[in-house]
Amino acid sequence: MTDTIIVTGSGRGIGAAAALLAAQKGYAVCVNYTHQADRAKEVVATIRGRGGKALAVQGDVSDEAAVKALFDTATRQLGPIAALVNNAGITGKLGRFVDQETESLRRILEVNILGTMLCSREAVRLLSTKNGGKGGAIVNISTRAVQLGSPNEYVQYAASKAAVETFTLGLAREVASEGIRVNCVSPGLIETEIHANAGDAGRIQRIAPGVPMQRAGKPEEVAAAILWLLSDEASYCTGAILAVGGGR
Repeated sequence: MTDTIIVTGSGRGIGAAAALLAAQKGYAVCVNYTHQADRAKEVVATIRGRGGKALAVQGDVSDEAAVKALFDTATRQLGPIAALVNNAGITGKLGRFVDQETESLRRILEVNILGTMLCSREAVRLLSTKNGGKGGAIVNISTRAVQLGSPNEYVQYAASKAAVETFTLGLAREVASEGIRVNCVSPGLIETEIHANAGDAGRIQRIAPGVPMQRAGKPEEVAAAILWLLSDEASYCTGAILAVGGGR
């Protein structure tokens, strides 16, 4: 039976690249999205066009009922869940922290932290050998901004992802004996729409010269790290935070 993977926020960017590579590796892929159904359906169409199995499921990861429905739908239509990529995340508007609105801060925490926790909890319930599951793997997506702090840009985003990294370490140790590996990928400056959406379309060109490798990364390079951590090649890796940032 084909293993099923859920990739949250996978209609574009790193999530879409991870979904496409997962399908190439043989997974049946559940493409989760909150908005932009057309983008998610494009990813699904690409996977199916290449002979793979995929499904798009709308669902806000910060909503407990939506998360349960996401996992139920993926399991029912694609097969038993074997892997989860917690990719869904938002930055809020670029700028000084003091200018950030409370509602925006709350939403960032709900999506980036609570969403990762709710999806992981559902995955553990299904995967744990203590519950009759067959084990599996979870990969959370963080950011190099955790180490940099991202002053004057994304302090709130960096802080939320620091929580994701700590959550990764704790959960990895908690469920290691239950057949579940939990790891994290920490991307640096990557060529995605996240910069323009936050209000700085020229951010990549402005920051890339300061990256030791002097370029931004591609979503496919992050996807490769994600799929490696999900693979048997990483069978002794849990609680790892893998930097994919060009040295930054």
